[in-house]
Amino acid sequence: MQMQHLKGLEQLVEKLSSAMPDSVKHFQTDIENNLKSGLETNLQKMNLITREEFEIQSAVLLKTRKKVAELEEKLKVLESKLLDL
Repeated sequence: MQMQHLKGLEQLVEKLSSAMPDSVKHFQTDIENNLKSGLETNLQKMNLITREEFEIQSAVLLKTRKKVAELEEKLKVLESKLLDL
């Protein structure tokens, strides 16, 4: 997943550097390196998760909600039985 992140970052840096005016094109390598470094630093500070991690947690949450619903239903049945005593 890290490689996919780096590929996307490389593409973003390339797009940004290609939009630079011709007068600064001779600094392109330095600018690309600085852009990449700055973007990486800021993305790390944002505490983001990968799509894969998000999907795993979504599945866990869905499973947990289903289990809670099942337990709530069992509790209703038990409460009903207690009231009938």
